[in-house]
Amino acid sequence: MTVQPFPVSQLVASQRPHRKDAARNYDALIAAARVIFAESGADASLEDIARRAGVGIGTLYRNFPTRRHLFESVYADEVNDLCRVAHEVAELDPWEALTSWLRRFVDYTVTKRAVRQAMDEKSEISLVCRESMYQAGGPLFERAQKAGEARTDMSFDDLLRMVAGIMATNFLDDAQRDRVLNVALDGVRTAGG
Repeated sequence: MTVQPFPVSQLVASQRPHRKDAARNYDALIAAARVIFAESGADASLEDIARRAGVGIGTLYRNFPTRRHLFESVYADEVNDLCRVAHEVAELDPWEALTSWLRRFVDYTVTKRAVRQAMDEKSEISLVCRESMYQAGGPLFERAQKAGEARTDMSFDDLLRMVAGIMATNFLDDAQRDRVLNVALDGVRTAGG
């Protein structure tokens, strides 16, 4: 798979400050928000996010003037990581590359669930993120299909919807979630794979 810039990568780079100290604060806020949104949902306290990032609330608002800006930035950063992982796993065997990427997609669904209510699914940032995610993961799925390791009677969109649907379920623990995901992926894998 050739390394290509994804639209979301360009978006994330354009939002990130250039000064080292400002970039460090921005990254800390994104990381803290990702964790706190996953733990507490979309109504999480912005003060808690700033505190966890080790910055003042003014720094948070300088970087993210509204809660929506923060949601969109966290979401874009998450999708950007998903695109990066697609490049990292591209040289693995086709099935291993696909399932490695899908396991990272599972982490992404946790963040998406936390911010979905606050985001407009038809906003420019949502569309850019969706396009980038499909550009990143789609070729991994197609490669697994061409290698005879993944079913050819389903699309990449079908696969993502299946995994996202599974992740929308409440599990007793991570072990149960992983078992259910493995069963579902067994249904995607061909008998020859």
